Amino acid sequence: MIDILHPAMNNPLIKFLQLLRYISEADSAIITSHFEHKYFKEGDYLFKGHRVCNELFFVCKGVLRIVTTNEKGIDITHFFYKENQISTILQSFNEGTPTEPGIQACCDAEVLVITKSKLLALYQQLPYMKGIIDKINQQHLIEKVRVRNSYLGEDAENQYKLFIMQQPDIALRVPLKDVASYLGITPQSLSRIRKNIK
Repeated sequence: MIDILHPAMNNPLIKFLQLLRYISEADSAIITSHFEHKYFKEGDYLFKGHRVCNELFFVCKGVLRIVTTNEKGIDITHFFYKENQISTILQSFNEGTPTEPGIQACCDAEVLVITKSKLLALYQQLPYMKGIIDKINQQHLIEKVRVRNSYLGEDAENQYKLFIMQQPDIALRVPLKDVASYLGITPQSLSRIRKNIK
């Protein structure tokens, strides 16, 4: 049930931030006013890459992926983002430098978007927000490294087993080809692996 009197407090971003620190109703309204609600269909690009990434995306519903295309025209998935995670190309966003990777919706997605200029304006109004966003980005970076390191030295079958153990909700919602490109194998190989472990 939606609380009509306190709409900002029911925002999924605010609910997530409340896990990290107390945020007043007034501050919640300020934060939500800086974000824009957007919907993307499966396959849509939130950010196409090969330019500066000036937007930060909070995932309300769905799964996003960081993706590049190799010299053979094959997509390579570098990481997945799901609900209550913030997705951007961090180095490009922070430094204002062009970047190759893009951000794509693996399934229908609902996100809250903030531009860098609006985020900096938000930091001016609510300085504590910078510490929160920096902490979230740092935690995501550590998680990326932890997940990637867990695959080192494992064969394709064990990598897939680790993937469905560590990220079962993502495994069920994204196309097989995206999982295969994340694990660095062909969709055909992944199909065989899936049959073998059933």
